[in-house]
Amino acid sequence: MIRRKFTAEFKAKLVLELLTGETEIGKLAYQHQINPNQLRAWKTQFLAKAATLFEDDKTAKEAAEQEQAIEETQAAMLKTIGQLTLERDYLMKQAHERNKGVFLRRG
Repeated sequence: MIRRKFTAEFKAKLVLELLTGETEIGKLAYQHQINPNQLRAWKTQFLAKAATLFEDDKTAKEAAEQEQAIEETQAAMLKTIGQLTLERDYLMKQAHERNKGVFLRRG
């Protein structure tokens, strides 16, 4: 079965038809041979992202800067974790080699 791809314009057109109430979801789905659940998902996605349309550039820029700062912090933390892991492994190996053949007495 071939998977169909729909353009953003097509999806928006169908969702707007749903929102205006001109056509019922079942009828619209039947006309375009689309599962009604797919139309519901597009509608949900459309409504969730509608608010971002009216965000100003300052808010979007601040969010992007925050996200970048978080990513930089995570990268630094991962680097530190890697370094500490290497140091621990090295020290464990050294301790193991130093204690070879040494048996602890229980008394």
